[in-house]
Amino acid sequence: MKLPIGLSLASLHESRWYEYLIRFALGGAATVLTGLISSYYGAAVGGLFLALPAIFCASATLIEKHEIRRKQKANLHGERRGQEAASLDAMGAALGAIGMLGFAVSFSWLVTDSVAAAFAVASLAWLLVSCATWLIWRLARQVQRERIADNSSGSAITRSRSN
Repeated sequence: MKLPIGLSLASLHESRWYEYLIRFALGGAATVLTGLISSYYGAAVGGLFLALPAIFCASATLIEKHEIRRKQKANLHGERRGQEAASLDAMGAALGAIGMLGFAVSFSWLVTDSVAAAFAVASLAWLLVSCATWLIWRLARQVQRERIADNSSGSAITRSRSN
């Protein structure tokens, strides 16, 4: 199975300067907020907020706007495509969060022995958990599409007899 993972820098040209400013401002605000929470309530509570998806909200809306803008240039509406692109970004964020959970668990188990080793192993755990989660999600989507295709082929009488 060929994995469709790649890097495209073309979308960097689609963004406007103020969109980058929004992302950096939200990311900076989340970092300051996390620092304040950590200094007031301690590192254990502040650490929970390190996973705060500060940039996700801004990036999801910007992705939707970019897709709509791209489709409008082609004289199409683009709202549905914008929502689909934003939902795919949300799915990627959710899968990445599961990988972060793998990082946190491995790091917490190993940090008392060696911080450097715990960081290395936790980084590897993040990579493996994220990739495995993505592959499972991809296979589940493929199975779902095949079921939909199987159910839509054939007549209604044939489908009702097979149930």
